[in-house]
Amino acid sequence: MKGDEPMLGGEWCRERELAHQELEASVKIRVLACVGMIAAVFAAPARAADKPEDLAQDAAESWLKLTDAGDAAASWDQAAKLFKGAVTKEQWTQALAGVRPPLGKVISRRVTSRQYSEKVPGAPDGKYVTIQYQTAFENKASAVETITPMLDPDGIWRVSGYFIR
Repeated sequence: MKGDEPMLGGEWCRERELAHQELEASVKIRVLACVGMIAAVFAAPARAADKPEDLAQDAAESWLKLTDAGDAAASWDQAAKLFKGAVTKEQWTQALAGVRPPLGKVISRRVTSRQYSEKVPGAPDGKYVTIQYQTAFENKASAVETITPMLDPDGIWRVSGYFIR
């Protein structure tokens, strides 16, 4: 448009349509940029959490909270199918009651190693992570807890073995 000359109807419509298209393109770009940023924010933690060692450790620590609380029945319920096939709930309840109370409460626990394997002695092939914790109990200053979560057939990591030395 030159100076202050009035626009004719067709020119005005074309200019309005171009302005609308530019605005629409700008909005689409902003929406795509926002979607990309949101996807990046959520994808980074998901990729980190997908490591078998991390997923297995999360399962182990959830399970250990139950054993620390003396809830043998709940820890058996949350255990792997392999674990449940090897020991009944009653046997597990008795075994845990005989081992953990004499140790006292957990004072500290830290991971010292995590090892992914698809073959574990005495167990069928599968996906396992053997995790060792250096643990201090009230009545035992230094213990090593070995806990082995496995990927159950339903795709959930659950504890399949637990030993204290």
